[in-house]
This record gives sequence, C-alpha cells and structure tokens, in this order.
Amino acid sequence: MPLTLSSPIVAIDRKLALRRGGFRTKGPEAHTVLEEAFDITTVGELLHHYPRRYIDRSRVETIRGLHPGVSATVIATVRRVAKRQTRRHQSMVTVTLHDGTGALDLTFFNQPWAASLYREGSEVAVSGVAQLYRGRLQLANQEVEVLRGDGQDLVHTARITPVHPASEGISAKTIRELIWRALDRLPRQADPLPGDLVAAESLSDWDAACRRIHFPADEHELASARERLKFDELFMLELGVAFRKQRLATERAGVAHGPDGPLTRALGSTLPFEPTRAQYGAMDQIDAKMAAPQPMNVLVQGDVGSGKTLVALHACLVAVQSGHQAAIMAPTEVLAGQHARSVADLLRPMGGVNALEAPSRAAADSQRSLFEGSTPAIVEPTVRFAMLTGSVTGKERDRVSEGIEGGTIDLVIGTHALVQGSVTFRDLSLAVIDEQHRFGLHQRMALKGKGSGDIDVLIMTATPIPRTLALTYYGDLDVVVVDEMPRGRGPIQTRIVRDAAARTAAETLVRQEVGAGRQAFVVCAAIDEANRTQVKAAEAEAIRLRTEVFPDLRVELLHGRMRPKEKERAMDAFRAGSADVLISTTVIEVGVDVPNATVMLVENAERFGLAQLHQLRGRIGRGPDASYCVLFDESEESNAEARARIDAMVRTTDGFALADEDLRLRGEGTLFDTKQSGMPDLKLARLAEDMDLVKRARARAFAQLEDDPQLVARPVLLEELRRRFERSIEWLFQS
Repeated sequence: MPLTLSSPIVAIDRKLALRRGGFRTKGPEAHTVLEEAFDITTVGELLHHYPRRYIDRSRVETIRGLHPGVSATVIATVRRVAKRQTRRHQSMVTVTLHDGTGALDLTFFNQPWAASLYREGSEVAVSGVAQLYRGRLQLANQEVEVLRGDGQDLVHTARITPVHPASEGISAKTIRELIWRALDRLPRQADPLPGDLVAAESLSDWDAACRRIHFPADEHELASARERLKFDELFMLELGVAFRKQRLATERAGVAHGPDGPLTRALGSTLPFEPTRAQYGAMDQIDAKMAAPQPMNVLVQGDVGSGKTLVALHACLVAVQSGHQAAIMAPTEVLAGQHARSVADLLRPMGGVNALEAPSRAAADSQRSLFEGSTPAIVEPTVRFAMLTGSVTGKERDRVSEGIEGGTIDLVIGTHALVQGSVTFRDLSLAVIDEQHRFGLHQRMALKGKGSGDIDVLIMTATPIPRTLALTYYGDLDVVVVDEMPRGRGPIQTRIVRDAAARTAAETLVRQEVGAGRQAFVVCAAIDEANRTQVKAAEAEAIRLRTEVFPDLRVELLHGRMRPKEKERAMDAFRAGSADVLISTTVIEVGVDVPNATVMLVENAERFGLAQLHQLRGRIGRGPDASYCVLFDESEESNAEARARIDAMVRTTDGFALADEDLRLRGEGTLFDTKQSGMPDLKLARLAEDMDLVKRARARAFAQLEDDPQLVARPVLLEELRRRFERSIEWLFQS
C-alpha cells in the first residue's frame, strides 16, 4: 500500500521502529512514543515535526586534515574493533578507522553492541569534533553511518543534519531516520495552496519545501523552505479567522440593538467624570456594531486603568434598553467583584439596584398599587443587576438564578459560574468576556450558547495585545482600542532594587507615603513555606513586615487560599483605609482599584512575566498622587531575559510597547495558549519577527474568500483548513 500523509507512523518502517525502540506495541492497539510525547500519529503530523536546529556536517575531511576542536565528517574503513572492560567494570569498544592518510579512534562506553555494528573492512561515515586523547586522534560526540553500497544517501552524516525535538524513549536520530524513510516512500504531494497564489507570492514548491525543511542541501534551500512553510502556517491561520468572520457577517442573524435610549442617556448624564476621547470613540464604534443585524464580535483592548469597564457597561445598557439581557464574565472572583462594585457605583445614580438588595419587580408593582393617585412610594429601578460566582450559594443563588431565567435581572456579573448548566437566561443578547485568554474555548462558547440565538460578544483585555496577535489569533474580531488614560491620574515612577541599601530606601518610601495618608501593596509569589519555590512566602513576609519593619502600621494579608469571605474582609479593610499595607500574592493582579494606594513593592520581580508586572503596576497610579513601583530583583547578572523584562518596565509605562517587547522576549507559544484556545499553533513562524509575512498572508486569505466565501472551488484548501483547525472545528464552522 503506498504511503500517504494520513498513513499511521508504523506504516513507514515497522522493523526500523522496533529496532530503534521508537514504538511500543501492546497487541492490536499499538501506541508510539511519538504519539505519547508529541501527539504524532500520522505521516503528515510527523513531517510537521520540524527540526529545532541543524548541525552542519557537510564538510568532509581526510583524517590527516582534521584539527582538534573542529567539527568535520570523515569517510574511512574499519581496520580494528577492540572490546574490553575498564577499571570501573564498564564495557568499552574502540573502533579504529583508516582512510589512507591516517588513523582515527571511535570510543563507545557501555555500548557492547557497537562491536557487532562496525565490522572490520566495512566503510563508515562519521561526523564529530576532533580531539586528542593520550596522543591519539578521536572524534567526540560522533554520529556514525555504515555505508552499504555506492550511491547511498547519507542521513546522519556528511550533510546539514537536522536535530528534531526528541523525548525519552525515542532519540533525535530515530526521528530523523523515520522522517527520511517517510520522505523516501512518499510520492510527490499536491500543493494545498492555489497555483495563482503560489505564483503571486513567488513561493517555492510545497512538496520540495516539506522535504528540504528536514534535509536541506544548503542554507539557501533551508531559507526558501522555511519561508514557504511559514507562509502556509500564517495563511491557513488567517484563512480560518477570515472564514469565520465572513460567515458570521453573512450567515448569522444577530440582534439589531437601539444604541440611543433612556439608559445610555441616563448613564451619560449621571457619570461623576468626563469620559476620555478614547472612551467616547470606543462607545461610538460599539453602538454602530450593536445596531447592525449581524452578530457583533469586538475586542476592546486598552491599557491598565484606561476605563474599559465604562465602555463595557455602556454596551450592556444598549442591550438592556433594547429589551434584552447582558452578562459580564470574569476569570476570578476578585475581578468579578471589582466589576460588580464599579457597575453598582455607576448604575445607582441613575436608579439601578442590586437585585439581591431590592424587592422583586412583582412585589414592587404590588406595593405601588397601594398608593393610587400619588407619587409611587417605590420607583421601579431602571436596571436590575446581580453578581453570580461560586461563593454565591443557597437562597441567594436560587434568587439570582430565578431572576436570570425569569428576566427580572437585566445584567449579571460573574465568573465561570455563569456557564453552568443550571443557569438559564431568558433573553441574553450580549456577552462581555473579560481577560478572555484565561478562559478555555469551550467556556467562552458556553456563555455564547446561553443566548437564544447569535448574540453580540464583547471581549475585553487589560493586557494590550501585540498587533501581530490582533491580526492572527484575534483576527476574526473587530478591534476597538482605548488608548488614553482618564484625566487626573498621577504619574508612576518605576525603580529597581538590587541591594540592601536600596531595599531600606524602599521601605522608608512606604513609611513616608503612609505617613502622608496613603497606602501600599507588597506582592509576593508564594503563599506559604511549603510552596517549594525559592521566593519569599506571603505569610512569612507578612510576619516580618508586621514585627520588624512596620510594627506600628496596619498590615493585612491576602492570598488565593483564603476563603472568599476572608478575602473580601481583607480587601474591604484596605479599600476603606483601615489597613496601611496589603501583602498579597498575584490575586490582586487584576480587579483591584484603590486610588489611595501609591506604592507597589514586588518581591522577586525576576520571577514574574512582563505582562504580569505591568498588571501589578496598574494597581497604583489610579489617584491624583504620584506613585512608585519598586521591583526587587534577585536575578543573577547572567539572567539576561529576566533583567531585560525588568529594564523594560523602567523604560516605559506604555502597555502596548511592553506587549510588543513581551512577544519578542517570550514568543507567542507562551504568550498565547493555543491549546487552550483551540486555535492551531505556529511551529515555524514567529509573530515578533514575521510581521510583514503576517500582513501578506492576511491580505491573501481575505482576498481568497471575496470571490469564493465557502471555498466551493477550492475543496483541497477547505480540507486543509479543516485539518488545521481540527481542535476548534466548532469555533470555525458552527459557533
């Protein structure tokens, strides 16, 4: 049977696999190490297991021409094979080679089978680094191939040799040989991209690129293959988001909301501050999209503290005044609680009430009927809102659930509790998802599924997204940017502490700010001493600060293992000003707004990511006073990446600039969890480096769908799209 891209790995060469230890069989159900380690089950998946680096073994030398410390390849004849035991009772096989110009030894420790692999008189090709040992020439870290005839293709030596990611149980050499044999047996494959596109972009042949990425003849072939396969990755990703975007626009009927209504006007007239130009612009853009009959899919991104909550609340009121319900889902109870407090503060002046603090609408109507001919004693609230998280239990939870199902609650703010099966909305038309990268694909879709049809979706993120990510993984969304900070915010100065004297100065700064009536955060990475990470534990630090540094100050502790009521008590104390210093883990990273806090001390800042440090810094600078973020750095000078992150924090407070820097330092693999999102990952392309390629791929992908929205004329392309988006096929075709 001919080999195809869908053939199982074992079809490549069963004997090779078993001999090399690459497969473990269990009766009829064979499971490979490749499947367990890399989720590779087919030939096609194996060919997409690209090399992580290459070793240039193309330089062939005579033995006499070898120089110590230089890597080279030698082709020679085995003259002698000697086997003995060392003083430590280890087996040692020495294979002596001759090529007419000199002799060379290969040494194999604890590999007794080597004596039978390399027989006298056989010819071998060996690559490695030349070195002298007791006056004799050897090759270290050698790679050896036995030559069995004229015209033999060398896989491991005398070429630019690929080094693929390997795992325990299967070596890079075994993977290399499996890929070589697969390519040898695989017939020429048709190009998945249309010929006119390949020509227009001057791309190399796809079949050739798949072969050359693994076994290039030279650097030019490798560069050409990488460019072609990078384009394919980015094009298929962009084609997927374009396919979804046009399908939602043409095939899905959404709710045409009325943006101009009594609730949005009431909100505008009762705001205690003047919105920024960016907030007004964002609300105008959202109004236009919600008024359209197609489902809205918008990403609102803005820096920490830029006022995205107001924009989201405005959208919620557009939905409510149009006769529907809205929901805001946050990843943590702390953030959900902050949203609930912000919403309450903005809605109460215009008549909104918490549903758990007010009688039901039926009760209100009944009460009103007792006062005929006079001003009603109870004015019906304009908006009824409630919070639903895991800590809302018992009768309160029942009351909220009944209100959501019966439609007496217009707006609900919560966590993943909103997507539980027991929660049923009467008429949900808008879902606001905050910090959506913290939710899995199925959680986000579950909230959308709570609507009776295709609802509007507004995604918020306080972690600015690099432009390349916005064009790729978020490419199906319309991006709305809030790029202006509210007026009256004090400046934030960021400092680095790397010695004891600077630490003392930082603690003095806290005392000075508290003495001036302000407050401070201290953030630690661990919760208790059993956390095994070599960072300061929050509980131990709380004791130290309370007893040694600030014995006369009021210190509170907050961490994720506390019960919800304990967390709320600690936060309420800090918000109310009855605590001077709050020692916390990263539970305060998002969702904490205390304008009186002006100092942020971050212990072991080298342990945090750049986005996380920026989020933590965003907890201060929310009032009119100058604020100070102090980063304690205990990294070694050799830890260049950690120091680069911290230095970037000092250079700028611009979250968008930091997002680009974070992408450059970490790459999209850690910045964006593709497995959680369900989106296909990038194996070769790097968003921080390939912006031009991203733009080209996006333009071609969207143009491809202009004339053929369903890819009817491109069935091969449609099939490739299905394969690439296999883990998010529901997102692509059904959501």
